[in-house]
Amino acid sequence: MLLFVGLGNPTPNSENNRHNVGFRIIDSINKEFGLSKQKPKFKGLLTTGKINNQKVYAIKPLTFMNNSGICIRELIEYFKIESEDVIVFHDDLDVEFGKIKAKFGGSSAGHNGIESIDKFIGKDYSRVRIGIGKPKGNIEIADYVLQNFDDDETVGIEKVSKDITDSISILVEKKLDLFSSTVNNK
Repeated sequence: MLLFVGLGNPTPNSENNRHNVGFRIIDSINKEFGLSKQKPKFKGLLTTGKINNQKVYAIKPLTFMNNSGICIRELIEYFKIESEDVIVFHDDLDVEFGKIKAKFGGSSAGHNGIESIDKFIGKDYSRVRIGIGKPKGNIEIADYVLQNFDDDETVGIEKVSKDITDSISILVEKKLDLFSSTVNNK
């Protein structure tokens, strides 16, 4: 049993923000694999289904980015999911735009959503870091991540979403290095 978590903020005007790339990935996985209709549960929007004969839950926390861990803890406690079986999709400023880095454990690198999850379930889970690049000019990081993708970036993120869903069977097997190289070489 696996839990996919997409990080983002639940407001309608946040839908196309850089910070909401995790929500986009979950939407893409839900659509591609025909997971159940999203239902509000555990302070998030939850879907379920099977990928490669593996039971999968996918959630978009509705607790806002900085409190994502509250939602995740409730869900894993209820379904008795080990933290090692949690895979979180999130934006990352330190990764080149459109690139993916998957890893197990590690530091939050200042990402508030990851810090919240670390606080509530520990650090022993997988992270799929989706590169959004760094801001150009004098824009504050908080403002940058809450900006919408421009048209070219939207096309790039749609490609990343497709590449992730096309390679999800590798991720389900927790082959993180192979997953990263496969997605980045498409």
